[in-house]
Amino acid sequence: MLQILRRLLGIAPARPTVDAAQWARVEARLPFLDHLDPTDRAHLREMALAFLASKQFHGAQGLELDDDMLLAIALQACLPVLHIGLQAYDGWVGVIVYPGDFLIPRRIVDEAGVLHEYEDEVLGEAWEGGPVLLSWFAGEDGPAGINVVIHEFAHKLDMENGGVDGLPRLRPGMSRHVWAEAFGKAYEDFCAEVDRGGETAIDPYGTEHPGEFFAVVSEVFFEAPLTLRDRFPAVYDQLAQFYGMDPAARAAPTSGG
Repeated sequence: MLQILRRLLGIAPARPTVDAAQWARVEARLPFLDHLDPTDRAHLREMALAFLASKQFHGAQGLELDDDMLLAIALQACLPVLHIGLQAYDGWVGVIVYPGDFLIPRRIVDEAGVLHEYEDEVLGEAWEGGPVLLSWFAGEDGPAGINVVIHEFAHKLDMENGGVDGLPRLRPGMSRHVWAEAFGKAYEDFCAEVDRGGETAIDPYGTEHPGEFFAVVSEVFFEAPLTLRDRFPAVYDQLAQFYGMDPAARAAPTSGG
């Protein structure tokens, strides 16, 4: 009730408080945060608290959201905007969390003008100007090699300049031409690789659309940066400029290790 009154009165909600034990417990489940330097790690914590204070979270299908779940989502959601700023997530407030994958009704009209209605099973979805829908899996039950939160919030960044096309609003000094060239070639190569039926270290879902490729490689950039740098170095370089960090530098083995 207090939260509702604060919003009605235009008063910003107070930031939640998190003790050291809770930070350690939640971050231990997100080992890729070790790719951040100590300064960025502290900044991410502050941004996560601001994110929690500015968004409205809802558990779907009876899912009860606890503090650890909310903090884990906030940390991952803020990672892509750590050096971009939370203003990139302005204009919407809702985060809806489902207990596992869920169904979304779809309506499409084919080239012959025939309407098709079906239910699409998804792990998450970001709506332009609307909420972010996420699946949540307890423990180790989630799909391997997939980070739903980073994926969907990368889509939110892609939507900043309209639509989901794999070309977000670039940072000052970045070239649209260089971005398009790097991503275009990588996308074609990746689609060909998946079509050949070989094993890939990157989620094949990235072949669905250039916008999905951007979201998928964003997941890999943060979670397994060496994999992305080795497979698509030009894409890695563009994402390093866009996200303002070089996670592969801290993920790489030291010369004495």
